[in-house]
Amino acid sequence: MLKVKVDNSQNLEKALKILKGKVIKTKQTEKLRNRLEFEKKSVSNRNKKLKAQYLQFKKDQNDK
Repeated sequence: MLKVKVDNSQNLEKALKILKGKVIKTKQTEKLRNRLEFEKKSVSNRNKKLKAQYLQFKKDQNDK
């Protein structure tokens, strides 16, 4: 759970900006979006493997 402490001297807009930054840094919205539909573990593992292969291919191309 993300918490932002707000004092009387602190502006509410500033506190909301801090909260928004924390949400983006923790990738909370991406996790929620991924949970909308169930994905089998084998499918997620396959996607991770394909992504790793693609990144390795791109890295090898840049090294040449």
